[in-house]
Amino acid sequence: MNILILSCGTRNKIVQYFKRELNGKGIVIATDCSELAPALYEADKHYIVPKITDAEYLDVILSICRENNVKAVLSLIDPELSLLAKHKQKFLEIGTTPIVSELDVVDMCFDKYKMYKFLVQNGFQSPKSYINKEQFYADVETGIINYPVFVKPVKGSASININKVTTKEEIELLFSKYDNLMIQEYMDGKEFGADVYIDIISNEPVAIFTKEKLKMRAGETDKSVSIKDDKLVNLIQMFVKKARFKGVIDIDVFKIHDEYYISEVNPRFGGGYPHAYESGINVPKMIIKNIYGVKNEDEIGCYEEGICMMKYNEVKIIKNV
Repeated sequence: MNILILSCGTRNKIVQYFKRELNGKGIVIATDCSELAPALYEADKHYIVPKITDAEYLDVILSICRENNVKAVLSLIDPELSLLAKHKQKFLEIGTTPIVSELDVVDMCFDKYKMYKFLVQNGFQSPKSYINKEQFYADVETGIINYPVFVKPVKGSASININKVTTKEEIELLFSKYDNLMIQEYMDGKEFGADVYIDIISNEPVAIFTKEKLKMRAGETDKSVSIKDDKLVNLIQMFVKKARFKGVIDIDVFKIHDEYYISEVNPRFGGGYPHAYESGINVPKMIIKNIYGVKNEDEIGCYEEGICMMKYNEVKIIKNV
């Protein structure tokens, strides 16, 4: 059972967790386009590969899978998920299972306005969002929405180019400077995250770990505390089944006046997943069981409340990379 982790970057913990769960019954292979990606050196074997925009990239990854008898492949960055989903059949034909949702679902996650429309149309609460700034101005005039609001790319990640604005002039400036922006309601409440695994055999959610986010850094959870709320868990179960997710999902949620609003979804391991793993939510083990053809049992809620995660910096020293 050999597993390939693409674009591993600084996600050392993810590589470590898969090695721990394989426990000598297979190897973990990691790739990145930079030889200075520290997670490479946690793996049993690693490759420096072209950037994902390179025309040869897909062939290189397929070749690595064939040469190493890779049984499962997953990526840790957003842009690569669409590539895996689009070419899923090519991987399956060589005996490699991509751990990723279907292409239309992945694409919906990366188009924040498309996700907003899906949520609203299916009865889920979500922060009000606009791609038409004139409609936003009209709703401000009628009191449907008020400043401050966020202006962000419709397609973006890692909180890049997200601006909190308080005036029409700021919105006009940003829309004149950047293309493909949206305006999103500012949610003045508590922020939560959910690490979810939807079994790729049964298509049922079998793990949901929820946490309150205490501190963020560069779009990722820096400090958090585990929580349990049946209302939130039920919401997540309904949402992931309605959206037809598969595999690993990371969901951002706001709570305002005892109501939950789904904000964004990343169909991959989130940066805060180590909190879930160290609390007993073992998604790498679940993935391995699925690849062996075994359904996972429902482990939703199998963790303690009040467990805190606090990230801190470590250093990886390698000679002659």
